[in-house]
Amino acid sequence: MTTTVVRDVPKQLFIGGGWRDAESGRTLAVDNPATGEELCRVADASPADGQRAVDAAVAVQPAWAATPPRIRSEILRRAYDLIIARTEDLALLMTLEMGKPLAEARAEVAYGAEFFRWFSEEAVRIDGGLMTAPDGRNRLLVTRQPVGPCLLITPWNFPLAMGTRKIGPAIAAGCTIVLKPAPQTPLTSLALAAILKEAGLPDGVLNIITTTDAPGVIEPLLRGGQIRKLSFTGSTGVGRILLAQCADTVIRTSMELGGNAPLIVFDDADLDTAVEGTMVAKMRNMGESCCAANRIYVHTSIADEFAQRLAARMAALTVGPGTEPGTDVGPLIDTTGRSKAHDLVSDAVKRGAKVLTGGELPEGPGCFYPPTVLTGIAPESQIIDTEVFGPVAAILTFDTEDEAVTAANDTEFGLAAYLFTQNLDRALRVAERLESGMIGLNTGLVSNPAAPFGGIKQSGLGREGGTVGINEFLEYKYIAVPVA
Repeated sequence: MTTTVVRDVPKQLFIGGGWRDAESGRTLAVDNPATGEELCRVADASPADGQRAVDAAVAVQPAWAATPPRIRSEILRRAYDLIIARTEDLALLMTLEMGKPLAEARAEVAYGAEFFRWFSEEAVRIDGGLMTAPDGRNRLLVTRQPVGPCLLITPWNFPLAMGTRKIGPAIAAGCTIVLKPAPQTPLTSLALAAILKEAGLPDGVLNIITTTDAPGVIEPLLRGGQIRKLSFTGSTGVGRILLAQCADTVIRTSMELGGNAPLIVFDDADLDTAVEGTMVAKMRNMGESCCAANRIYVHTSIADEFAQRLAARMAALTVGPGTEPGTDVGPLIDTTGRSKAHDLVSDAVKRGAKVLTGGELPEGPGCFYPPTVLTGIAPESQIIDTEVFGPVAAILTFDTEDEAVTAANDTEFGLAAYLFTQNLDRALRVAERLESGMIGLNTGLVSNPAAPFGGIKQSGLGREGGTVGINEFLEYKYIAVPVA
């Protein structure tokens, strides 16, 4: 089964509706992080390949923009049905190329597919308006049109959902697409392209380029004047570079960037709910999530009990290959990611932190790291200011509400935040004060296709999902109509 699911995925670039090798003939390796072994090789695009993909998207943009919304809607709905029907294959593919346990991969298939269903419904609800000018002389007609060819760049941590969250609204709005997936996890995106082609997406509307030379391929596309929209999910550092490159031709952008999510547990919180919510917020996807809880602030009066409960839950998790039954925690994406997590733990311990569970590099193959709980974190510890992207929970304490909110907001990031309290006044008051684009109130899960996903400050620009998600791919056009 493992061999079959990898074998059946196309390994070439997807340009103009066809599969083609990279111009240079180069390929890139896709590795299994659970074993370190190579799964396969896929085409490694050059800047010339990237330009061909853009040319294909530009060529069909007028025809695709003119396609009736109902047709665009039905293509997305057929693709949704195909994804659901192939849940097991897609879940296994994701587990093999990025490591998450099969149960989580199946959940991502359902979550990712939902973006296609959601935006299939939004495609036929693109509205405009007609009003009389205040002086009564003109009618003000407002319509909305697709922004044009889009460049979509997705990360490796949610290979399916990050693709569908961007592709879905672009297709619904009538935009053509060049998608560049992360080189660590290209297989899911290539499988998704095959599904959309089967669902009836016209040639050239979606193009996929896989490459190890992202700077060399992407920069000329952004500066070339043909791309009109960039949607990027990734680090804040890379986001800043891309924003600068977009400035030359004033490309419209949406950015979902890094996070450093605080999680606050007040003294009146239900501890069972708080521990469970923290497990979800911290351990979803092995902690490899931009909205993962990074800094856990617990009221001093309950900090010891909370820490012991959380450590017991974390210690009980089974670490292993995501394909094995019973696995709760798969490997991290690569040795760089594992080293980063361990270095942050080592730095905290060196500064006086106590390890309640985990914290040791395991022997053997694969990029595994044990679920880890730290207490007694010194203020100068790197883990406070650095996005962990791993299964490490750093517990800090506070005494007053103002202290907790001030600490939570003391970061350049503002993607997600979580708070646990049974006091409604406090819940609303603190939620309004937290400088984050998304708040989990007594829950550790904020992601939902029907909700606007995104952050503030240096966590990004714009929103994905919800009723506003399609707006990122549409332009307003105003037409003045004199009436005698």
